[in-house]
Amino acid sequence: MSKLVTIYGGSGFVGRYIARRMAKEGWRVRVAVRRPNEALFVKPYGVPGQVEPVLCNIRDDASVRAVMRGADAVVNCVGTFDRGGKNNFQAVQAEGAGRVARIAVEEGVAQLVHISAIGAAKDAPSLYGQSKAAGEEAVQAAFPGAVILRPSVIFGNEDGFFNKFASMARLGPVLPLVHADTRFQPVFVDDVAQAAVKGIKGEAAPGIYELGGPDVESFRDLIGKMLAVIQRRRLVLNMPSFLMGILAGALDIGSALTGGLIRNTVLTRDQLASLGQDNVVAPGAKGLANLGITPVAFEAVVPEYLWPFRPSGQFAAIKASAKNLNKA
Repeated sequence: MSKLVTIYGGSGFVGRYIARRMAKEGWRVRVAVRRPNEALFVKPYGVPGQVEPVLCNIRDDASVRAVMRGADAVVNCVGTFDRGGKNNFQAVQAEGAGRVARIAVEEGVAQLVHISAIGAAKDAPSLYGQSKAAGEEAVQAAFPGAVILRPSVIFGNEDGFFNKFASMARLGPVLPLVHADTRFQPVFVDDVAQAAVKGIKGEAAPGIYELGGPDVESFRDLIGKMLAVIQRRRLVLNMPSFLMGILAGALDIGSALTGGLIRNTVLTRDQLASLGQDNVVAPGAKGLANLGITPVAFEAVVPEYLWPFRPSGQFAAIKASAKNLNKA
């Protein structure tokens, strides 16, 4: 019988790429999510019955255990940007991560891969980074042989970074940023998935790996390159952090007053704190090279999915060709 992997958060941005790769490897895949009916798109990743979305709440021991039973390997991709509510940083990224690792040991799981983030540290400026560090600590305490992956900002078709700013660029002539000099090392989502597969198959030594792409760019330069891809000229304006702090605080309060019904998807105070710190692979850290993976540059991928944000959309190349014909 083929081996089984349970992927917590397997329908999310990173998780779906891991699920697809593991299906191609011939494994059975359980995609553990809160809303299985919204994860049915993962089923065609394999043959009928090979990839199945199942109900799970990472905050509940019995729920986590039920979907893990019989698994040869486990991947935890669950994360959150919610500071409050039941699914907050502490509940999901610290306690949830520790719960998965502890139960994995109890269930005799052979391999555990945990997706964290660059910037995870007890003294991180953001609660997000602090909770990620707490999760890593809980995982290593319960499951010392775990493989922990810390990606920089991740790009790919469904990303929340380039898609977000490309969408904003359509709204007007000015594109406001904050901490524009902060450096990032964008990593392709499928490279992260490849790293996870190495851990699942026992081909990666236990420990922490920091994952970054081949290039380190400032926030401002990344947005500039994105604007070139979507063929829009915008004034990139670096806003004072104290002004953006007022905005983020107001948006957070507005979200809290509605009980979270209206989520702050623009900028939270915690995200503002995170943006003040470089998000790059630390010198001497183990990374993609140690896993035998050659990282893909974001310029090679971003044009494939940002074309809808161009003024002419999918017809941009045709219009450019027509102009050249007219000149001839």
